[in-house]
Amino acid sequence: MPQVKIFSGSQSRYLAEKIAAAYGIALGDVSLQRFSDGEISASFNESVRGCEVFLIQSTFPPADNLMELMLMVDAAKRASAHKVCVVVPYYGYARQDRKDKPRVAIGSKVVANALQSVGADRLMTCDLHAGQIQGFFDIPVDHLDGSAIFVPYIKSLKLDRLLFASPDVGGVVRTRAFASKFGAEMVVCDKQRARANEIASMQVIGDVEGQDIVMVDDIVDTAGTICKAAELLRERGARSVRAIITHPILSGPAYERIENSMLEELVVSDTIPLRHASPKIKVLSFSQLFARAISNVVTHESISSLFL
Repeated sequence: MPQVKIFSGSQSRYLAEKIAAAYGIALGDVSLQRFSDGEISASFNESVRGCEVFLIQSTFPPADNLMELMLMVDAAKRASAHKVCVVVPYYGYARQDRKDKPRVAIGSKVVANALQSVGADRLMTCDLHAGQIQGFFDIPVDHLDGSAIFVPYIKSLKLDRLLFASPDVGGVVRTRAFASKFGAEMVVCDKQRARANEIASMQVIGDVEGQDIVMVDDIVDTAGTICKAAELLRERGARSVRAIITHPILSGPAYERIENSMLEELVVSDTIPLRHASPKIKVLSFSQLFARAISNVVTHESISSLFL
């Protein structure tokens, strides 16, 4: 069996260290340097010849994160690695998954093409914005389910009148999957946007009177949707409102909005590092989930067994 080595890009090292520790090996030594003009250079400081290499890097902005990952893949392939798996906890550009208006790029397909063009043999990611992005790849894709981490936490809260809510129509399937694990009902917050990151109107479909609401989504960006939804749900009589959201992009006024919102708490993962702490934001680590997935890939065991 090939030796396993785990390396990290510069922006996901905090998570990669935990994944490597959970797997039981030290994080590999890679140099990521920059020229004076910002150009990136990647080189491995140890042999990867014949090894099964796992490269960990989320591709949140800036695009340098993606470029780093691609250069590491190329360096590993040129150093005769046996297999190279890119571990992308947060797959950036996933919101650009289709042509929703004329003459627009499909960003998630562009990223897929880029990763495959440099020689990646496998992709491992978690809670894609749209599951069909897996079809953009011609290599194996391990799509991990974050509910494996979030469901035990929700159970630990022992909420009396649990009701799940989707913050928009697009998240109904994801929310229903959560609700089914608890035998609970769900409601939908139907929103209409004036433009990207700006909500024109929102209404609640379903009865939330006296319920403990848990909203479910894959990403939180400016936090406008979840904060407006929390306010609306409380106005409709909800007893408490919290949100479980995998990827904390949290750009612009997001932190201020969350701290001034009607949310009891926002529970997120560590796929993206927080810019600063907030008393309303709780972070759960996905390191154990990714470590187990890496182990199962190496030993050719089932990935779906980790979350079904």
